[in-house]
Amino acid sequence: MRMFPLLFLLCFTTQLSAQKFNGLDMNLGNLYRLSNAQTRSVSPENLTGEKGKGGMAIPQKDAALNTANASNAARDLGQGWKVNPFVIIKPGQTFTMAEMSGPGAIQHIWMTPTGVWRYSILRIYWDDEKEPSVECPVGDFFGMAWNEYAPLNSAAITVNPGSAFNSYWMMPFRKKCRVTMENINTEQMTLYYQVDYTLTDVPDDAAYFHAQFRRANPDTTSDYVLLDNVKGKGQYVGTFLALGVNNNGWWGEGEIKFFMDGDTKFPTICGTGTEDYFCGSYNFDRGGKYTEFCTPYAGLHQVVRPDGTYKSRLRFGMYRWHIMDPVRFDKELKVTIQDLGWREGGKYLKQKSDMSSVVYWYQTEPHQTFPAIPGKDALEVY
Repeated sequence: MRMFPLLFLLCFTTQLSAQKFNGLDMNLGNLYRLSNAQTRSVSPENLTGEKGKGGMAIPQKDAALNTANASNAARDLGQGWKVNPFVIIKPGQTFTMAEMSGPGAIQHIWMTPTGVWRYSILRIYWDDEKEPSVECPVGDFFGMAWNEYAPLNSAAITVNPGSAFNSYWMMPFRKKCRVTMENINTEQMTLYYQVDYTLTDVPDDAAYFHAQFRRANPDTTSDYVLLDNVKGKGQYVGTFLALGVNNNGWWGEGEIKFFMDGDTKFPTICGTGTEDYFCGSYNFDRGGKYTEFCTPYAGLHQVVRPDGTYKSRLRFGMYRWHIMDPVRFDKELKVTIQDLGWREGGKYLKQKSDMSSVVYWYQTEPHQTFPAIPGKDALEVY
């Protein structure tokens, strides 16, 4: 009988410990819970994210010494006002946007880059890795492949007027995190940004966020490869696909395929068509017109239509977030989608579209080397 109180106390203590909240996995159902997590943010007004170090820039009278980009506008107001709200990244320069020590997690990224979005390369490195786990043109990472604004309202990514890019992907790290932007354009770019993160305990089973860009223009393969050569355990959580059509007629009959954990010729998961995978149906057609839509987990958010002069063909942007239905793999993963349309006589047409994509997944590290990002000319939208 004496053992019962001891066992009860042990079980009660274990239950309390299990309920301890670390400030991650935020939602409306746990906003009331307290934790020991510490909120931090990196921006041009606080490049280190340190506590009590924001808004310290001082207007500089000497342009040669100017490290505060809004010095002229703030010259009559001084320190503490809006003195350094943006950075300028010169042609060929790689700028470190943020560098944080962990453990912790990025919970939100906001930015508004100028210039050609395809020519600004976003990279994120976890812990001590030498090769990035995220490497994408910044526009494509946020679903803006065609360098034209289109509203995107979803759970993971939002793009708001006039060109405000937001990411809500959870990105945990254990030792450190480094975020960079490379300008491969021949002109300088201006970048306003903010990386919001929390310092807290990271669960042992937390995998690392990855995002990879690819492009084929034109696509001459039998199956366009979205992702290949993934080794490790993890889950596939999202697809952004941009497609420029080089033929008439409906272009989206292609099936997506997930090859996992030993699959060879045939996949474990095979979809039924492009619009079906992106959670639409029947050509995204209402009343004989393509109909854009944005939902929390899927959408056809962009249709670039010919304008009768220089915009001569249709281009599309689509997203599918596997937030409620991640595709889990234990050892390896490959993902493809067919570039398939229709021709006369009720026959399929193997198309040669301009296809580009970003895929998003979590996995254990280390990851395999990514394909090299194409050069500026190969990235160009023309």
